[in-house]
Amino acid sequence: MQINAQLDVGKGEGQAPNPEPRVETREDGGALVCRLSGNWTTRRVAAVDKAMRALAARNGFASLVIDISGVGRMDTAGAWMIQRLLVAARAKGLEARIEGQNEVAGILLGAVEAATEAREEPRQVRRSSIVVAVFAKIGERVYELRDDFLAGMNILGATIRGGQMKLGRGHSINLAAIFAQIDKMGVGAIPVVVLMSAIVGAIIAQQGAYQLSYFGADIFVVDLVGILVLRELGVLMTAIMLAGRSGSAITAEIGSMKMREEVDALTVIGLNPIGVLVFPRLVALVIALPCLSILANFAALGGGILVSWAYSDIPPIQFIDRLRVAIDVSTIFAGLIKAPFMALIIGIIGAVEGLKVGGSAESLGGHVTASVVKSIFVVIILDGAFAVFYAAIDF
Repeated sequence: MQINAQLDVGKGEGQAPNPEPRVETREDGGALVCRLSGNWTTRRVAAVDKAMRALAARNGFASLVIDISGVGRMDTAGAWMIQRLLVAARAKGLEARIEGQNEVAGILLGAVEAATEAREEPRQVRRSSIVVAVFAKIGERVYELRDDFLAGMNILGATIRGGQMKLGRGHSINLAAIFAQIDKMGVGAIPVVVLMSAIVGAIIAQQGAYQLSYFGADIFVVDLVGILVLRELGVLMTAIMLAGRSGSAITAEIGSMKMREEVDALTVIGLNPIGVLVFPRLVALVIALPCLSILANFAALGGGILVSWAYSDIPPIQFIDRLRVAIDVSTIFAGLIKAPFMALIIGIIGAVEGLKVGGSAESLGGHVTASVVKSIFVVIILDGAFAVFYAAIDF
């Protein structure tokens, strides 16, 4: 609350037209009486600031009385300086009061006191206990989760309805944009996905062969590699790689457009931002992730074959023969069924975080990081949910 007017708050008899503010003190028993005089306005109160601060630090009295009957004019600055002295005295446990004020001075000082108390409230919140702070943070995250879920469902619903390049007027799918995103997210990710999957398959085969050799069951390393890669690790590692590679790219691209107000420009010219920006990327992810998962499975099995041949002396022909016994079609589809769902999660989270970007580079970096972390976390949770579901239906 701001009050900028200069008010006549005292009689100020016998004063010059523009008297300087003055502070006079005397002790009356155990009380310190401060008599203020002159004009306490913005241009003049600097002259008594040092004296008022010295009074605030002074000790040796039981109560404080501020007499303002001699004040001529006073504005917000003068009232705030008097209020500061009152607050300092009361903080020491002293009894402090104002005397000699008229109705106008009471209104002005009351307004300044209310504004001072309002500014002190946030500090009281920050001093709350750690338990309250923890639960407050949990509550904020729950509301944030709800907002993200609603935004994700909005994007998913708009995607299911179709391209909708124009707002509310028909459907139009931009095949060129979809194929461009497939090339960027799918074809561009083949080298890193194949290399990573081959290394993971080789590690599983090496560790499995090392442990199974103690029981003379080296051949069962084929079962271990085949089932673990085809049902779980092939699609999971590919989804994690795409979450870090493509999910962050989606957030960065849409976020940078949001920063430059290009998303608002699309809305102004009658285009649907979700249909133009999000739909092609989601469709590309849904197509690319299953295809990359198949390549990842082949690469991991290839790495397992090479390590089994070199480490356990299992020839590739014997490995493939045993693999035909260890797995069936359900083992392959158990992993591939997860791929479209994981792709939708990565794309939706990336788009939601991109649309939440503010106008700063710090905001963009924070949302890109949040997109990757949330995508990987939800993908792992989804993989666990599928594992429980498959066990329940004996699939």
